[in-house]
Amino acid sequence: MNRRNFLRNTGFVAAGSLFVPAFMKPLEAMALDELSLYKNLVVVQLSGGNDGLNTVIPFGNDIYYQKRKSIAIKPEEVIKLNDMQGLNPNMAALQEIYDQGWMTIINDVGYPNPDRSHFRSMDIWQTGSDSNQFLSTGWIGRYLDSNCQTCKFPYTAIEVDDSLSLAMKGQTKKGIALKDPVALFRNTNDPFFKAMLQNDKEHLDEDNLGYLYKTMIETSSSASYIQNTSKIYQSKSTYPTSGFANQLKTVSKFISSGLKTRVYYVSLSGFDTHVNQIGQQGNLLKQYSEGMAAFLKDLKSNNKLEDTLVITFSEFGRRVEQNASNGTDHGTANNMFVFGGKLKKQGIFNPAPNLSDLDTGDLKYQLDFRQVYGTILDKWLDVNNADILNKKFNTLDFI
Repeated sequence: MNRRNFLRNTGFVAAGSLFVPAFMKPLEAMALDELSLYKNLVVVQLSGGNDGLNTVIPFGNDIYYQKRKSIAIKPEEVIKLNDMQGLNPNMAALQEIYDQGWMTIINDVGYPNPDRSHFRSMDIWQTGSDSNQFLSTGWIGRYLDSNCQTCKFPYTAIEVDDSLSLAMKGQTKKGIALKDPVALFRNTNDPFFKAMLQNDKEHLDEDNLGYLYKTMIETSSSASYIQNTSKIYQSKSTYPTSGFANQLKTVSKFISSGLKTRVYYVSLSGFDTHVNQIGQQGNLLKQYSEGMAAFLKDLKSNNKLEDTLVITFSEFGRRVEQNASNGTDHGTANNMFVFGGKLKKQGIFNPAPNLSDLDTGDLKYQLDFRQVYGTILDKWLDVNNADILNKKFNTLDFI
């Protein structure tokens, strides 16, 4: 079979979903009876620039209502957390989580000289760079680079998606993008796929096809491992019927079945609310909150919550004042959420945004997002954050 027919018949180019890189191979070495005892990190990305001020509402500040005459959340609708701030009413599912002490809210997280471009700011958050620094590796990828050089079974990271984010890409190690272990297993057991593995072994030594054939072999064996490991766990928890909730259900399956993965990555998009924000953001926050609540309760029921830390971020917040289209435009600092069973400081971590001291209409950041990353790297993943973030960042006391 020539290269053109090989690529066409396997669908590597057209579909993309069947191709799983060779770095899945380490998973195969993990014995099924070695259940994970590691601390897990789950990163949740809210893509589009979520409006933090209508997520955690400063209802105790009159300036909020002056600046947002038609999109402010009414005080009587806010899920009040203290005398100043409360949650959007669409986040009611998280009230119990908050009351249980499983949630920390960090206000005004950002970085110096912020960039309002979706693509550039997301790169900054995913790589952990300065605003004038351009990196080709992600902060999780660099963690994999540093940690996997010395560990017995290289830890890895899984993104529950069809493609891999920059955050997950290191110089020598990368995470994997895997949306459905059952579908991957089914694809690698397709008769044509298996026939190629049996009949075309001579291609393993050819320069142009060798890598792809080796990848196919490794994909087949790794798919079997992931499927056989993850099917051990059958969730008894009820999840909402949303794509986001299904991502979290997959992560819970992987964690609870003992897959030796340290970092998981999921995302929810649609937060670029320039027009008619109330309904659009409200629906997304409802999906997020209901999915997250189900996920955390599922982990708790399986005694995995204390070993799991979940963080949520968005690439930037929105401007304090609403626009003329009943929406908000790109801003700067934003809130982050941290969830887990071993939070050191529960509830609201730091003061609410100062709406009377703005930077040309934008919030001033209180904390650098790399302080959050640095805290997780130092205290949760047990590596020196300076080795991953290229300089030392002071840690925080939320874990």
